[in-house]
Amino acid sequence: MSLLNFAREEVVTTGLRASVLEAAELLRARNVGCLVVVEGGKPCGILTDRDIALRVVAAGRDPKTTAVEEVMTPRPTVLEEELGLFEALEIMKDRGVRRFPVVDRYGQLSGFFTLDDVLYLIGLELSAVARIIDQGTP
Repeated sequence: MSLLNFAREEVVTTGLRASVLEAAELLRARNVGCLVVVEGGKPCGILTDRDIALRVVAAGRDPKTTAVEEVMTPRPTVLEEELGLFEALEIMKDRGVRRFPVVDRYGQLSGFFTLDDVLYLIGLELSAVARIIDQGTP
């Protein structure tokens, strides 16, 4: 199975030149903790709510005039959509990163893979196992 079977297809994105205020409003409206920053359909950065708190608010910068590209984490590690789940988890462990843009063979953004999604899927699987065990118990 490819990573796309586990990744979210809908990715919340923003552009390099968007203001941090616009990005924060998008985070709130879409109820997410990070945005993938794209240029030409390819991921070029990640902006998290933590980045905004530490690199903008705590640094005393104006979110209305600060561009996303000034405070994002540039050149994010991406996962290719052909990877398997265990390969992706190994990269996640090695890099100490919880969120990854997923790209196709041309480097175009095609999904988003997070540790939270993996934990949710594991929970669903364990719940299904528990139901099977309950049904077989006299």
